[in-house]
Amino acid sequence: MEAPPHPARPRVVVADNAGPFTLDGTRTHIVGSRTVAVVDPGPEEIPHVERLREAVEGADSVVILVTHGHADHAGVAARLGNLLAAEVRGFGRGARPFSPGEKVFTDAGSLIPLLTPGHTRDHYAFHWPEARAVFPGDLLLGSGDTTWVAEYPGCVADYLASLDALERTGAHVLFPAHGPSLENAPEAVRRFRLHRLARIAQVEAALAVKPRSTLPELLDSVYGPAIPEGVREAARKSLEAILHHLGR
Repeated sequence: MEAPPHPARPRVVVADNAGPFTLDGTRTHIVGSRTVAVVDPGPEEIPHVERLREAVEGADSVVILVTHGHADHAGVAARLGNLLAAEVRGFGRGARPFSPGEKVFTDAGSLIPLLTPGHTRDHYAFHWPEARAVFPGDLLLGSGDTTWVAEYPGCVADYLASLDALERTGAHVLFPAHGPSLENAPEAVRRFRLHRLARIAQVEAALAVKPRSTLPELLDSVYGPAIPEGVREAARKSLEAILHHLGR
């Protein structure tokens, strides 16, 4: 567990599920000490559950917040909720969504749910005004300039709109669920937006040269023929999402 450098930052517990899409593992963030919110409790993994239980030991109340229902974020939510007698809020199995205007109160400030679809259709980010911070779930990762945006028709437009919503919070720092914190939030949002817009422009340019390109041809044109086999399927689905965005 990483100790917070000052009170305006969350505590962090990292799950042992490192991988190409989870980076160093799911980062569960803990806000508050007596009145506590646990953001993205993580995968169904017993050692991680025990570390979280120890991290909130002594708290008067705990609420579990889930940005979205993917197993690496929400897999252990129900188990942890039962263990801590904590309500689970957000998206995912067993979680109760928020009504407009609801807030979650901790002794380190309030967390405001923001509907931010794109990575998934049902996705929250949590704005922490007192820290000028946002927990963006999987809208951004702590490294690189891209995340998975391919799950449903219309996800690309939703994703770009959600980046705009993050920007409007005026946050200084972002605490994504994978990878380290993004200390310059405006720059990070711009970087991820520019990457997505550049990818869309690449597809448009390839189609302008060869309007009847097949999907494999577009993959080679946009991502290059040497794309690793392990990420080829993800790239294909991302490309399909962009084609839908372009009305193709």
